[in-house]
Amino acid sequence: MNIVVLVGSLRKESYNMQLAKTMQKRYKEKMNLEIADIRSLPHFDQDEENNPPQSVKEFKEAVSNADGVVIITPEYNWSIPGVLKNALDWASRVDKVFIGKPVMALGATMGMLGTVRAQMHLREILDAPGIQARILPPGGNEVLIGFAHQKFDEQSGQLVDEGTLNFLDSKVEAFIDFVKSQN
Repeated sequence: MNIVVLVGSLRKESYNMQLAKTMQKRYKEKMNLEIADIRSLPHFDQDEENNPPQSVKEFKEAVSNADGVVIITPEYNWSIPGVLKNALDWASRVDKVFIGKPVMALGATMGMLGTVRAQMHLREILDAPGIQARILPPGGNEVLIGFAHQKFDEQSGQLVDEGTLNFLDSKVEAFIDFVKSQN
């Protein structure tokens, strides 16, 4: 199973990127997780949507060819970061590579509520006419990692909190089943 991962944080020591790398390592026997390079995407420009730059073409091809998408986002000003919104804007135009694509949303933050507001906005965006992704249904499937600074190992960058890892295991299994049911 091939999964593309979008990480909405560009910060070098990002907990969200550490979560993506933890998932790559932990679930390598269950799925191939490829972290997409959304940093290199130019700002969305409608004048270029029919003939986008190569980085956009490669990004959209990766999403199109994937069995599903994992989106890991921090919360900036109660929403998703601009770099993630930009990637979704590119993906929503012309060939609309997210339509019908199974998606799982996660997020980590040092705050208490995880990324609850960002994920609420993300769900709205993923439901937009140009995207129409099939997001793992809410109601217990949200992965909202609060107090992230207490749950990742500083040296390895890996998520090490056992309770969080057990919860993540169950949600990843739900996502794998969801992807299989959609393809």
